[in-house]
Amino acid sequence: MTTATSTADRSPAPQLRRPLTAARLPRWAPAGIAVLSIALACAIGAGAGLASHLQWGVIAALLFVSISYGVAAKVEGHRQAKDRFFTSLVWTAFVLAVVPLVALLVYTFQQGSSVVDGNFLNHSMRGVLSSGPGGGIYHALLGTLQQVGLATLIAAPIGLLTAVYLVEYGRGRLAAAVTFFVDVMTGIPSIVAGLFILSVWNLALGFDYSGFSGSLALAILMMPVVVRSTEEMLKLVPNELREAAFALGVPKWKTILRVVIPTAIGGITTGVMLAVARITGETAPVLMLVFVSDSINTDPFNGPQMNLPVYIWQQYGYNNQYSYARAWGAALVLIAVVMGLNLIARGIARWRSPKTGH
Repeated sequence: MTTATSTADRSPAPQLRRPLTAARLPRWAPAGIAVLSIALACAIGAGAGLASHLQWGVIAALLFVSISYGVAAKVEGHRQAKDRFFTSLVWTAFVLAVVPLVALLVYTFQQGSSVVDGNFLNHSMRGVLSSGPGGGIYHALLGTLQQVGLATLIAAPIGLLTAVYLVEYGRGRLAAAVTFFVDVMTGIPSIVAGLFILSVWNLALGFDYSGFSGSLALAILMMPVVVRSTEEMLKLVPNELREAAFALGVPKWKTILRVVIPTAIGGITTGVMLAVARITGETAPVLMLVFVSDSINTDPFNGPQMNLPVYIWQQYGYNNQYSYARAWGAALVLIAVVMGLNLIARGIARWRSPKTGH
């Protein structure tokens, strides 16, 4: 009796129920489908009498996803069509997120560019009628820079030291409590920080309105952002660098100061700059603690002081064409300041990032 089996007795190899196809859509297919979807959405919106262009955009997005899947299923097969489907979903979500931002920037530029000039940037509102032309944002721009600068001087060192403690020394209940309160502070509304400083600094200790009072509230809002970003950057530093320093007999504090922080300084700086950009547009705590002023106040420790978000709120509340123009002009300058801070942060991160060589 033989154990060998003949080739005729062997069962055939299993076959795929849906064989893969070698056909592929051309590279320009997604762009062509997008153009077709937009054209169809415009025709549908106009034919149905839809006045909102937002509705046209939603229809175009749905058509783009549907047509992409249908065409890919017909030409490339269902497996590749699923990949096309989710890719089109990602692109649609990206466009839906970017379009409002671009529209906001374009509209703000259209409304505010007509008043932004040298006179607008180097004059205050002292002696200018709210219902008349003229005036500028110099006093508000100066106040913003001073208040944000003071908040950064307060929050950045405290946030850095807190992050160093959590990463390098933090153990047990104290570290858990610090982490918990940092998480809580990350989510507190800005008005709560303003009320805290108003109760402690102004009412309990008796200090008057000043730019420094607003800086204290802004520092509270900035601190948890600095702690979280710095903590993540310190965790990215390889432990081998620490162990090499310890093996050479370097104390831990000097290892942190000379090895760990310089290695992560690019990411730390980026986090601080992003935290600065986050507090630059705050209005509620500044209005509560700094109050308003139409004159130039170069002393942030004495007297009311204006800043750009409060200036925008004030001018828009006057409800006339000249104040509207000044509000949009100040908004354009504020967007430019925040955008500049983000670009600086990205530039520092790229400059300080490790360079790979051969």
